[in-house]
Amino acid sequence: MWSNLLSASIFYLIAIASIIFAILSVTLKNMFHSALALIVMLLGVAAVYIYLDAEFLALVQILIYVGAIMTLVIFAIMLTAEIYNKNIKRQNQQKLISLIIASSMAGFLIFVLSRFKAQGGVSFFEPLTLAMIGKELLTKYVLPFELISIILLAALVGSAAISKKE
Repeated sequence: MWSNLLSASIFYLIAIASIIFAILSVTLKNMFHSALALIVMLLGVAAVYIYLDAEFLALVQILIYVGAIMTLVIFAIMLTAEIYNKNIKRQNQQKLISLIIASSMAGFLIFVLSRFKAQGGVSFFEPLTLAMIGKELLTKYVLPFELISIILLAALVGSAAISKKE
């Protein structure tokens, strides 16, 4: 009983923290602080993946979203020359329409999910481990895996060439 209570408590703590940081990421005035709040929220999503025994998804979440994309976002924020200019308007003129759309989507999701009846916890698939995914990537899917790595390398070289000052 205590293990179920502890497990549920940890899940709800992670979920509440993720929701709080998601709200902070869209409401903070400073874009850099918003990006940091988004990083914490994405780490919370990775923690939920770990909680659900989806270690591979958690690893991909951390490597791709937190590691790569958020680093790119932070660099873009830092390299923007006018980001800290006091004359830039920092208010959103579409608060009411945003609230209406978000509320209607939340209501629709609550309506649909309240009508959903889950059928037992039976899984028809065997669980995938990191070792199984790695073995498939390096045997059956080695050609697409290497092609993607070459495309990413070309994009990296191209972005370095474009950003290089003359």
